[in-house]
Amino acid sequence: MARNYGFLICILIMAMDITAGILGIQAEIAENKVKHLRMWIFECRDPSFQAFKLGLAAAILLGLAHVIGNLLRGCVCIWTKDDLDRATANKQLAVASLIFSWIVLAVAFSMLMIGTLSNSKSRKTCGISHHRLLSIGGILCFIHGLFTVAYYVSATAAAREDRPRTTATA
Repeated sequence: MARNYGFLICILIMAMDITAGILGIQAEIAENKVKHLRMWIFECRDPSFQAFKLGLAAAILLGLAHVIGNLLRGCVCIWTKDDLDRATANKQLAVASLIFSWIVLAVAFSMLMIGTLSNSKSRKTCGISHHRLLSIGGILCFIHGLFTVAYYVSATAAAREDRPRTTATA
């Protein structure tokens, strides 16, 4: 008897993305607690090691959630316009969700890493301010979770539609 672990995988992906989002927002809060001097768009501030740790943990969890969602479901590919026209609604939704999850991953991961790296230096830095990168990256983690779960569910449904049906004979 085959077991269906899809629900647990979806819960795991959402839990990882929600945790990553909360860590990103907490990193922004920790970053704002350090002292800084601001003049127009330039800013001098001390790095926050707490923000560095939280931002790095958020980026790692975001990456792991994406890997789990994509590796456990596989790739749903549409190569031509004819494939798109003949594809079922589940397969089309899976492809769209996959594309959007990759786009959100790229933006969120970039924002989290830029915000994290701005807190990695051991000395005071001056330059153009990078405000809200960690919190926006954290919010995008929530959106990534929605697209990744939508991909996992629709790709599973598309795979079940493609499978040949066996009839039970008594």
